Order: sequence, then C-alpha cells, then structure tokens
Amino acid sequence: MCITPYPDSTPSTPRYVTIPSMTSAHPARRFFRRISTALFTPAGNSALRFWRPKASLRRAVGLLSDFRYEQTRPDIFYGHLAEDTVGLIEALWRGATGRELAGSKILDVGGGPGYFGVAFGDAGAEYVTCEPDVGEMAAAGITLASSVRGSGMELPFIDEAFDITYSSNVAEHVPEPWVMADEMLRVTKPGGVMIYSYTVWLGPFGGHETGLWEHYVGGEFAARRYEKKMGKPPKNRWGESLFNVSAADGLRYGQRVAAAGGAELVAAFPRYHPWWAWWMVRVPLLREFAVSNLVLVFRKS
Repeated sequence: MCITPYPDSTPSTPRYVTIPSMTSAHPARRFFRRISTALFTPAGNSALRFWRPKASLRRAVGLLSDFRYEQTRPDIFYGHLAEDTVGLIEALWRGATGRELAGSKILDVGGGPGYFGVAFGDAGAEYVTCEPDVGEMAAAGITLASSVRGSGMELPFIDEAFDITYSSNVAEHVPEPWVMADEMLRVTKPGGVMIYSYTVWLGPFGGHETGLWEHYVGGEFAARRYEKKMGKPPKNRWGESLFNVSAADGLRYGQRVAAAGGAELVAAFPRYHPWWAWWMVRVPLLREFAVSNLVLVFRKS
C-alpha cells in the first residue's frame, strides 16, 4: 500500500488517501486503472486535475442524501452544497489558471438563500450575487451587502468585471439559458473562468420536486400530480419557471463559443458523479439520462 497526498487539500478534506500500490496490484487491476484514466477523464484534464481526487463516491452519496432536506431544511441542504461548491470552484479555478481562489472576484448568478456568499467569504474571495428575487435570502435571514438585484439574461455589470462567473441550477429555470451564458462570459475578464452548472431535463432530477419519473410523462402531468398529492402547486412549474435543457444543448453552446473565439470549453463533466463516471458525458444518448447535472467550464479568450 502507498499513501498519496491530495494536490490541494483543505481543512475540511482528509489530507491523505490510501490507494493500492501500482507495483503490488494484480496485472488486470493495473490494466483497468490505465484504461479508466484514459477513458473516464474527459477532455480538459488539466482543468480537472485538482478536482478529480475529491470527486469520490462518498461525496456523491453524501450530496444525494442531502436532497431530501431541500424543502424542509434548506439550511442543511444549501449549507453543505455551498461548502462543496467552494471546493469545486477553487479546484477548477486553480486547474484552469494556476491561481488561488483567495483575492479573486466572483459573480454568482442566482446564488439563492445566501449560504454561498458566506462560504466564499470564508475562503477569502470577493463575492457578488445577482438575484432576480431576494425573497429566498430574506426568508433564510441572511443579509449580503454584495447582493445585486437583476436578471441573469441582462446582467447589470460592466464588461470584464469578474475573475470568475458561476451559476448553479439556474439555467433550467430561465427561458433563454444561453443568453444568460453569453452575459456571464461578457462580464468575465479575459483569462478568467465561467462555470455553468445545470440540471439536465431527462435526468432523474429534471422534474425537481415533482418526482423522479413524472416529468418523463410530461411537465404538466408532473405539476398536476404534485399538486394533487401535496395540496399545493410545485415551486418549479413547467413552462413558467422550469424548462427543458439538454446536455447536448450545453456542448453545442461550447462549440459555438469556441468557434467564435470568445472562450474555450476546457471541461465538461457530471457535477455529482464520482470521477470514474465522467465518461458518460461522451455518450450522446446516455448522457441525457445519466449525467443529471452537467458542469461546463469555460476559459475566456
């Protein structure tokens, strides 16, 4: 056995992980490890090199188990998600640019109740959030002086204002998600990073709180069934505040932006999956059902 340090350990992450030694492993196991490294790591490996060690099955299971608290205990759900998000962005930023997160200026489009701002502040970043509605933040009792009210599809900021622009689980809630992506790139500095994470409609969580299968029948069916079962309409209503966004849509957007010379898509991977399941992004039909949440990482030209 050998002890291998994580490349960028944090106080909340174990500094060492025990892995089987390559010299003592069975030949078949060594072969599988070489193949898995080649196939399971998507293009943009350099941008993902600091995140890959943290993308474990244990992390995936922990985040999945938190989803049951989204409606009843948002402090638990969003608190844990905020900590994970800081680790994710810190690793992607370092991998894509070689720079530390502390001191960087971040725009979070649709940051929600405000837990993300607290977590990024603790990491030493200058955090700004843009929200169309400050109701969630007020309900959570969180006040952020750096919160700006505005639309993600028409950001109220000058060009090239931020080192990092980020959006999580917002694209599926706006009617024109790629207009929002264009706006985020507009306000990102040259050499900066835009991280765009969204829920894929055909994945199991595409219908959000309406259920794991109902949205496959149809968005309206899922909403009606939820209302009948819960006695109230869903927070996310199909065609109004919830839209069909595919994994293919995001990858095509990446190709279009690269062709225009505006930015380079340096990584695309499933946000909540362990690293050895990242290969799913490469399989056209499978990715729509199995990726669940797609992360697109752009480095602006």
